[in-house]
Amino acid sequence: MFKTLDPQWLEQFNLHMYTDQPKILEISVYDKDFHGKDDFMGRCTIDLSGFEEERTHSVWKDLEDGAGSLFLLITISGTMGTETISDLASYTFDTATQRDLISKYGLYKTFKDPYDIGYLIVKVYKAQGLAAADLCGKSDPFCVVELVNARLQTHTEYKTLTPEWNKIFTFHVTDIHSMLEVTVYDEDRDKRCEFLGKVAIPLLKVRNGEKKWYVLKDKKLRTRAKGQILLEIYVFYNPIRASLITFTPKETKYMQQEQRFKRSIFVKNVNRVKMMLFGVVELLRFLNSCFLWESTLRSISAFVVFIVITYTFEFYMLPVALLILYVKNYVIYALTGRQIVTRDEDEIEEVDDEDDEEDKDERGEEKKTLKEKLQAVQDATAMIQNILGEFASFGERCKNTFNYTVPFLSWLAFLVLVLATVVLYFVPVRYLIMAWGINKFTKKLRNPHAVPNNELLDFISRVPDDEEKVAFRELKPMFVDLTDSDKKKKKKRN
Repeated sequence: MFKTLDPQWLEQFNLHMYTDQPKILEISVYDKDFHGKDDFMGRCTIDLSGFEEERTHSVWKDLEDGAGSLFLLITISGTMGTETISDLASYTFDTATQRDLISKYGLYKTFKDPYDIGYLIVKVYKAQGLAAADLCGKSDPFCVVELVNARLQTHTEYKTLTPEWNKIFTFHVTDIHSMLEVTVYDEDRDKRCEFLGKVAIPLLKVRNGEKKWYVLKDKKLRTRAKGQILLEIYVFYNPIRASLITFTPKETKYMQQEQRFKRSIFVKNVNRVKMMLFGVVELLRFLNSCFLWESTLRSISAFVVFIVITYTFEFYMLPVALLILYVKNYVIYALTGRQIVTRDEDEIEEVDDEDDEEDKDERGEEKKTLKEKLQAVQDATAMIQNILGEFASFGERCKNTFNYTVPFLSWLAFLVLVLATVVLYFVPVRYLIMAWGINKFTKKLRNPHAVPNNELLDFISRVPDDEEKVAFRELKPMFVDLTDSDKKKKKKRN
């Protein structure tokens, strides 16, 4: 990182640990010097023997012999011993355990531990049809399971395209709107691990106990990659705690690269903004046509509606209007069984194909010396690109709230609007504004460590935009490994 005292490397390292070696991790920081010897800035040591296995730990460590501190996410995972809960052979998940978890997150225990949202169990069985990453036509695959900043992994199966890991991982859920990410890599001792495929699964779409093949996708979660993975997932959560946490700041994912400028992404974000503004423009055109009396019947109807609404309007009617939109979309959702699609997903995939071609061009451009001179211009353009993306994402999230993209969030918003309607009907608006102001002014006094937030924006941040809808869409498996019972049924039919 150049010209900064607050670097963000976002790098990931996989290190092997052995029982006969000391479990001390040493990290040194240097100042890069192109014309001389690198300057030492400090070091820190971390004793890994006290860290719990199969769990991600957030660690701040001050640098010794220097100034500053480092923030790390450390996970000791992929252990081979049968004493760990990651081995299916030694882990018992019976009906009694399942009943205990259901009881723990039952409604009657809602206020016992309000920050314990839920519990996630992921069984990773095997994969098949993976891409060959080695010259011998095989791969050395291992699987990484991530939930926001928690990261665990299996051991490596060598020289195979059909690995069987048979591991089980457990996570404490802090936000039911999180995505479970399962990634398969090829281990390479001489260089960085090679990506083989990935799948992202929203926790709210999990069906407990369903043993299912998931098709692997590429890094951007757009197109099909080679292979599929067999998973069985359980998620237990308290719906009231999950609803309350929706209105708090979303956890930041640290291992996420900052997006660089790309022409195709810039054009795509501009088009996304155009799509969001298109509805507003159409509404303005409709209103203008009413004012210009282009259609007499339409203008008379609009005038009558305007007079009636203006004369009878009360503030409690505002959420009622939004409730009508929810009811309309729910009727469509219930009758068709599908979400309302307002944007062609194929357009997104076409732009992603252009991204791949542009990635190849960028790799060639990196060798040019002009890159350093254009860095400032590129950073400014990337900022504009990302602002457009954020604006489009916000508009799409608002739209998808009404479209039952995530039924849990849509019903939660529906209930909040019903409550708002009742409150606005019985309580004068001036009292509500006073209560809001008192809460905002005294929040820091009541809780000095409170994080400033906007509950509405926190809620909307949980709703996926159109890009995320495409990323989380499941692909149909090309082939499925038949069980013994299925094979017997097939023989009987023949």
